[in-house]
Amino acid sequence: MPDVRQIAEEIVAREGGYVNDPSDPGGATNHGVTLGTLRALGRDLTGDGHVDVADVRAITDREAVDIFLTQYFDRPGLGRLPDALQPSVFDMYVNAGIMAVKLLQRVLKAAGYALADDGAIGPQTLAAARTEAAKDAEALVDRYGVARRDFYYSLADARPASRKYARRKDGGKGGWITRAEAFISPALRLTDAQHQARVAAWN
Repeated sequence: MPDVRQIAEEIVAREGGYVNDPSDPGGATNHGVTLGTLRALGRDLTGDGHVDVADVRAITDREAVDIFLTQYFDRPGLGRLPDALQPSVFDMYVNAGIMAVKLLQRVLKAAGYALADDGAIGPQTLAAARTEAAKDAEALVDRYGVARRDFYYSLADARPASRKYARRKDGGKGGWITRAEAFISPALRLTDAQHQARVAAWN
């Protein structure tokens, strides 16, 4: 597995630069760090006594990496998960918060483990994840990645404003879907035809 800082740097690269999309519930974002996150951390990067959009614009790649490592990897305890799972769960935690852990718990519950999908990495979640990874780590990562892809599709089903993140203007896979599929085996990635069939009801 790559070094965790390298994983964070790759996430920053995927997130891109400054955007403030009205249809994005996260609001103003730069390198994947939202205004809400900066305010929660009290990061007044411009030193003007306020944490606002100007501070979001001022975030550097390195500051974003540091925030991801402290707030989205260390704080929720992702480093305790099996190594093979960490890149995908970390990437989703940046993208969707504790839903990343809840989704893992749901995958483990589907495998027969009695877990609460509470978003906390406790002893039962760790034991289940480690047991499944010991059986077949690649299969576990794939199951998680497919569940992640399905989660994004379901979000777009329920919220038309979010469909542009799951389907490009030309009908191809949107950023959410390609991001999830980056962490699963090529054989499990949807073909263009399968993707278009999945989103056909959105037309």
